[in-house]
Amino acid sequence: MLIKAYASNPEASKGRRYAEPAQRHSAEDRNAFQRDRDRIVHSTAFRRLVYKTQVFLNHEGDLFRTRLTHSLEVAQLGRSMARALGLHEDLVEAISLAHDLGHTPFGHAGQDALNDSLHQLAPGHGGFEHNLQSLRVVDALEERYPQFDGLNLTLETRAGILKHCSAANAQRLEAKEPGGVAHRFIAHTQPSLEAQLTNLADEMAYNAHDMDDGVRSGLITIEQLCDLPWFAQHFEAVLAEYPQVQGRRLLHETIRRMLSAQVYDVITTTQAAITQHGIHNAEDVKYAPALVLFSDAMRLQSTQVKRWLLSNLYRHAQVMQTTEHAKQVVRDLFAAYVDQPALMPEAYAVQRDLPRAVADYIAGMTDRFAMLSHGKLT
Repeated sequence: MLIKAYASNPEASKGRRYAEPAQRHSAEDRNAFQRDRDRIVHSTAFRRLVYKTQVFLNHEGDLFRTRLTHSLEVAQLGRSMARALGLHEDLVEAISLAHDLGHTPFGHAGQDALNDSLHQLAPGHGGFEHNLQSLRVVDALEERYPQFDGLNLTLETRAGILKHCSAANAQRLEAKEPGGVAHRFIAHTQPSLEAQLTNLADEMAYNAHDMDDGVRSGLITIEQLCDLPWFAQHFEAVLAEYPQVQGRRLLHETIRRMLSAQVYDVITTTQAAITQHGIHNAEDVKYAPALVLFSDAMRLQSTQVKRWLLSNLYRHAQVMQTTEHAKQVVRDLFAAYVDQPALMPEAYAVQRDLPRAVADYIAGMTDRFAMLSHGKLT
């Protein structure tokens, strides 16, 4: 694996929040980013992702993507592009596997409901945002080590997890950790190339698998997808080469070609941007514009897919019906636990900041545990 000078270097890592004994260094030893990845994979929050919604609620079918399978697909795409670009694959994988650890049950519906509940019943707490919660999981909520809370990941992995951050939240984080994970939002600098790449791989993965899951669910059809010129282009190319192919093979091959086109586009466009802006090392990356990106033409295609999915899948009447119910479940749970903290495990019930403890507890639930808990309350 050839690592370029502008890639993140585990040997030059800005370190962990809590000092740990020095590790021996040899050709067989794990680097700091590998250790981050391994800690993430063994975490409780990572295991819970298998029962957390991507688009379709977990109980609606065994073959739909979950947060766990989504994270694995992001990691696969990210590693492939990282290798071609000479970036650090282990860091990309660590960020990919951790980027959704803070997601609530029921996907974005759960997040929206939890955010609304915090704003309404606990104004001043800053609401709820899953990127910030993912950081909170790895920094504080995981309980695995006797020396510290959280997973004590490197600053590079943590910065990649914190993809978005409001100004107010960035100021709060900066006050606790000057020059730390949120500093770039205050200084208006760019994250590492590995973090930028993971962000784009995330978009590519969910566009692709949501088309696949949408057709599998019966809520959208291949014929409808052909309304998208970019999908139709690859669909027709597959049929021209394989006239007898049909059904799922035809859909999978079309989506595979769309993903491949995006991968090669990102590699070519990013290499050109790195050359254009004279990027020689990781420090140069901070002060350049975003460097890992689609070409203008590919950005347009990806945006059209996102908008089409929003109109035809995410806002489909059947999806909206289930997500509205999911939102009510989260609202009811939040109100009940704030009113009666003893309904939660003691570790949450005794917290001084009760609204945040309730949010932590609910955000950590799987879809089915949230449904079960709501059933007991109602």
